[in-house]
Amino acid sequence: MGKIIAIDFGLKRTGIAISDASKMFAFGLETVASEKLMTFLKELNQKEKLEAIVLGLPKTLRNEDAHITQNVHLLKDALTKEFPLLKIDLLDERFPSKMASQSMHFSGATKKQKKEKGLVDKVSATIILQDYLG
Repeated sequence: MGKIIAIDFGLKRTGIAISDASKMFAFGLETVASEKLMTFLKELNQKEKLEAIVLGLPKTLRNEDAHITQNVHLLKDALTKEFPLLKIDLLDERFPSKMASQSMHFSGATKKQKKEKGLVDKVSATIILQDYLG
């Protein structure tokens, strides 16, 4: 049985979270430069024996595509080709970035940590994955 990862894709940075082996808990793993994402995922798949990848699908409050939604669909296509044995799912991601900022605030994050966009991306990926895991 493999682990599940979630991806909060951005044009510059991508937040990644990973599940535990029992697929009950999500943990922030890494924030990587988006141009290095595929290399990172290939290495991670070899190391962790992944089962599925969940992509946050950005939508507006009106359930319309956000400016980056098409890029996420292209990433899904690329992942499907690169990892044909893995399940690739999309999950609505309207609020994870806002929720990530709020959870960082309530957990006592410093001002510097709250402004660190890479940390917000990683926390967002964790929220996406925990939502997916149920």
